[in-house]
Amino acid sequence: MRLWRQTLFLTALLASGFTSARAQEMAIFDAHMHYNQEPNPTYTLDKLLDVFKRNNVTGVLATSRPNKGTHQLMEAKPSGLWVVPFIRPYRIRADIQTWFGDPASFELIEDEYKRGYYRGIGEFHLSGKSAANEWVKKAVDFAVAKDLYLHCHCDDEALLILYGHNARAKIIWAHTGFSTPPSRVAQYLEKYPALWPELSYRSGITQSGGALSPEWRDLFARYSDRFLLGSDTWIPERWLSYDQIMAEYRGWLKQLPKAQAERIAHGNADRLFGRKAE
Repeated sequence: MRLWRQTLFLTALLASGFTSARAQEMAIFDAHMHYNQEPNPTYTLDKLLDVFKRNNVTGVLATSRPNKGTHQLMEAKPSGLWVVPFIRPYRIRADIQTWFGDPASFELIEDEYKRGYYRGIGEFHLSGKSAANEWVKKAVDFAVAKDLYLHCHCDDEALLILYGHNARAKIIWAHTGFSTPPSRVAQYLEKYPALWPELSYRSGITQSGGALSPEWRDLFARYSDRFLLGSDTWIPERWLSYDQIMAEYRGWLKQLPKAQAERIAHGNADRLFGRKAE
């Protein structure tokens, strides 16, 4: 009986320690989360929320294909999770290749906006001169008129075309160009004050062994008020590796001064989307 009680005590103590450790981890805002439903989501809503909770993800930029997943998150009003919804101009995956030339994609944006809670449009995909299409310009102008952010997965050429459509556009740059040199990223940040690079799948941030590269350490020191983190859960495998993705972020965030790390982890998103202090 005594051994049984001791075992229970130790189990409770370990569980308490684990929970405390999680609570002390820096909160993260996931600025690139898809709750896609083609044909069904990878996780039920309850399981999805458990994933966020165990990783101390307290906010998400929510998108889905179709937008049903985002509707579900908004309707659930989950405790402890701040949901910032964006309109995705896709109904099915094939729309990625055609949306920019399809007037139906703009109609979808207009119809979804009527729900009254969206903060942005995207994530959408553009490459090179596909961004020059008239329907893309309509989407950019619509976003500016409605004070919405644009979340764009695009190369450098398309990014510049978007700003050419409307210099007042507010753009979250998914993946920060994947491999655009840090020096060029710095040039864009200097030129476009309403540009926020998001870091999912971004190469070169760390070196072998997980140490921050000198170029990125310098970039974060200069522009820590501009970067966002994201998981990009575009396929089921990304949900299965969600814990690892967040652990890798925390690995290099810990190498930064605390104020810089907190801005990148969640502070910039709090400021951009107007999170109220609890």
